[in-house]
Amino acid sequence: MKINKIKILFLLGFFASFSSSCSVQKSASTAKNTSKENRYKAKPKDSVVSLKPQITTPVEEDFKVNLPAINREFRGAWIASVANINWPSKNNLSVEQQKAEAISMLNMLQENNFNAVIFQARPSADALYTSELEPWSYFLTGKTGEPPYPNYDPLQFWIEESHKRGMELHVWLNPYRAHHSNGGAVSSQSMVNKLSDLVIKLRNGMYWFDPANPKTQGHVSNVVKDLVKRYDLDAIHFDDYFYPYATYNSGRDFPDGESWNAYLNSGGTLSRADWRRDSVNKFVERIYKEIHAEKNYVRFGISPFGIWKPGFPEGVVGSSQYDELYADAKLWLNRGWVDYFSPQLYWPIESKGQPFANLLNWWKSENTMNRHLWPGLNTVEIKVSDRPSEIKNQIELSRQILSNDAGEIHWSIAGLTKNSNMLPTLKNGPYKEKALTPKSPWIKSVPLEKPTLFTNDNGSFIQTSWSSKNIRNVFQWVLFKQYNGVWETEILTLENLSREIPKNKDGKILNAIAIKAVDRLGNESDYMAKMVK
Repeated sequence: MKINKIKILFLLGFFASFSSSCSVQKSASTAKNTSKENRYKAKPKDSVVSLKPQITTPVEEDFKVNLPAINREFRGAWIASVANINWPSKNNLSVEQQKAEAISMLNMLQENNFNAVIFQARPSADALYTSELEPWSYFLTGKTGEPPYPNYDPLQFWIEESHKRGMELHVWLNPYRAHHSNGGAVSSQSMVNKLSDLVIKLRNGMYWFDPANPKTQGHVSNVVKDLVKRYDLDAIHFDDYFYPYATYNSGRDFPDGESWNAYLNSGGTLSRADWRRDSVNKFVERIYKEIHAEKNYVRFGISPFGIWKPGFPEGVVGSSQYDELYADAKLWLNRGWVDYFSPQLYWPIESKGQPFANLLNWWKSENTMNRHLWPGLNTVEIKVSDRPSEIKNQIELSRQILSNDAGEIHWSIAGLTKNSNMLPTLKNGPYKEKALTPKSPWIKSVPLEKPTLFTNDNGSFIQTSWSSKNIRNVFQWVLFKQYNGVWETEILTLENLSREIPKNKDGKILNAIAIKAVDRLGNESDYMAKMVK
């Protein structure tokens, strides 16, 4: 645009409005009816002075500021579908009842400043989602293989509703359980019958896939890849069930003689225990690599039993996941085969045999690849007299130990609601402010473009809006407001694209506004800021 034209328009605007300043628009011809598309493409260097009279506060187009660090902490809750522990509460609910329960849970988490949901979509070789690999879950409809009516995809529903609320959705799978004892009769639709050559019946009535069988690993791998490929999920999550706990088979050894003999006949030289651990190790590494090969930004998390072996660290007693579950979880953390690691530290801070801080510090010392370390907390039934205070103290202790990469997962969502003091204790304490999830710097990502910020004086408010050229890569926004030189931070969901910001609040004057975009890995864009004079 030529300089002489700008001068002419400026003089016209001045004499028309007698105002000391005018709003900035892309062109005078579109000042009264600027389209959304054109507003998003507007650039300060192309601006001209509007002819429309307005009472405005002069706003500087873009300037440099020192914004405060954004609060970060992973705050998740497990939502179990197996045996209808959490959702759906019964296996005969209508679709509308299922959705209503889900919405209620998600609203509660959002209102109390949680930012992640760990949703059990595959409790036992079944599906709470549309799948061609495994049948609909008994826990969803009361009959294995029977779809909900009217048909819908529960996992897709959970993902969409979680994202609307600015929360991540992690798909929780049990890799090896083929049938739960509370899962109704074993029908022709069950994977127990469809993959009978891979399945072993335990003495407690459960059925378990043979973890060392290559066909088992191939099947579960296909299930995981199918989920990652088809759904807009944020992470895949495995719990602590690898080889089953000994009590599941009345204390007897896991009956995998056929696979073991095949291994020996092929020339295998490992001990039986090491062979089992080696099978699980290779499987964990495979799943980690396959997830990132399909979608690099999808993370892989595991929540193992909280004790690796008794005596690690010194003084710890209890079960050994290494020897009982054949899960060498320390190795997975050492090798970086997870993006986050959530040992189930389900004991009180003052526990003599399983002290919370000692265990968390020990796991931290083993986190040689600097992955996320977010402990699981037993919010439902930790054995103390004042459960809310204990959980609050565990969160605060975790923050001291983990510093800038703090986080935790609550077992389970029921623990947040069954004790009337739990949520108020968290909301008025450690969860008082919203938080972004910590960044994952080892995962490569394309940097977000700086968003564009638009402001317009509206009398007692500054009408503020923002957008990004590639909004598909944005997960959340962070809005900054400065009053009397002090910045305030507000984390907003993707759908929030505007705010009316008061120019005076509690006797303080608005000085500046800034906006950042945040991607699904918690990475921040550069900011755009405007000064309010």
